Amino acid sequence: MSYRRTDCQVPRILPQFWRWLATLILLSAQPTLAQRPGRYGAIYSGVPWFDQRGEVVSAHGANIVSDQGRFYLFGEAHTDTSNAFAGFNCYSSSDLYNWQFERVALPVQPAGKLGPGRVGERVKVMKCPKTGEYVMYMHVDTLGYKDQFVGYATAPTITGPYTFKGPILFNGKPVRKWDMGTFQDADGTGYVLTHGGEIYLLSKDYKRVSEQVNNSMTSGFESPALFRKGRLYYFLGSHLTSWEKNDNYYYTATSLRGPWTARGAFAPTGTLTWNSQTTFVLPLAGAIDTTYLFMGDRWSFPKQASAATYVWQPLIIAGPALAMPSYQEAWRINLSTGVAARGQVVENTYQGLITYTGKWRRETSDTLAVSSSDEKGATYSVKFNGTQISLVGLARPTGGYARVVLRNNQGKAVCSSLIDLYCKYPVATCTFQSPVLPKDTYTLTVAVLGERPNWSDKRKSDYGSTGYVVSLGKVLVGK
Repeated sequence: MSYRRTDCQVPRILPQFWRWLATLILLSAQPTLAQRPGRYGAIYSGVPWFDQRGEVVSAHGANIVSDQGRFYLFGEAHTDTSNAFAGFNCYSSSDLYNWQFERVALPVQPAGKLGPGRVGERVKVMKCPKTGEYVMYMHVDTLGYKDQFVGYATAPTITGPYTFKGPILFNGKPVRKWDMGTFQDADGTGYVLTHGGEIYLLSKDYKRVSEQVNNSMTSGFESPALFRKGRLYYFLGSHLTSWEKNDNYYYTATSLRGPWTARGAFAPTGTLTWNSQTTFVLPLAGAIDTTYLFMGDRWSFPKQASAATYVWQPLIIAGPALAMPSYQEAWRINLSTGVAARGQVVENTYQGLITYTGKWRRETSDTLAVSSSDEKGATYSVKFNGTQISLVGLARPTGGYARVVLRNNQGKAVCSSLIDLYCKYPVATCTFQSPVLPKDTYTLTVAVLGERPNWSDKRKSDYGSTGYVVSLGKVLVGK
């Protein structure tokens, strides 16, 4: 750029400055997140998590790979309008609490078996010891679930992008199963698991099936996950109830070839595995102990992108007995020692004013007094000065969706998500948990969406909520 020299050159460059300043002001006025949403100091179950961009973590049907001192979470991306394949996301973390979005590791393909209008689920990644390559496995299908097979993709680096290769073959034919998982034994041998309890031994390069080492053990047994402690293998799966939760159960054996012994449910009967479906178990070995991290999905159809959450809990293991006897809303893991400990949601009960709009009613359950509304557009707002906020409500069979928006003192959205207040049985629970934020004055607003998790499966069976109720029991604030 050139300009004529004068005694006063500033006016010549001022128009550019003002254009830049106007653009900056315009961008700051947009309804985007104004700041990084903060950090977490524990694993929180059943609430939305926010990544470094302030967006809800979307990684269901997932597994975690520990690589070069970092954890990599692979899971299904979703939309709120369709179950069609939307890509597989990759996140990374150094502590299992705070997740950084890396990339869409495998996007929707332009056409073909993972193209538009297809299904891609249950993504799992393992690093092949022989080749050093990263191999991704997934359930591929049509939206009507009539063309199922186990597919695979490869990448030279863990975050990808991965190249889809098609079906993995056994005796020259695809493995035509739907829900699937993976397991890597201590010697690096890789396996693919499928519903019913089938186990397939992978070739040395992880790109084909060499042998079926275990046949189907039972009908159903979806979302298979397998891990080993000492000489004993534990094989977890769920009943067939579509997106609905159920009491997941497990088998044990001293060999992957069996015989397998049925052990029953590993969470208290009737809790529906603390409202989740198993997807993976991650051993976290330290200098003192090994914590086995149960990873479960709390599906929320149809709002899978915005409202589906995660139930991650420490498993208790004593010989063949496997248990999650209590639900920990917050807990921590010391990665150096491998020791897990309970955490707190937020410490202080909010004493300020809660502002309601629309029709709300006061109710008392066995465990919690709540204010409830099923009126679309009804809201409540909380203004507080602090670093963190938590909401406790009543999830129940008539529970619906609510939208939560947290804004800072300048009115900029820090984080926003949907929350799902549906549960097959009434339970008082944490419904929203913010990360730790810079100390400021914030306003949290919750609005009744007038929508509910509700669906029919391929057998035309109806599931989900029968109402639209959103409730608030108490507010907790971190100072």
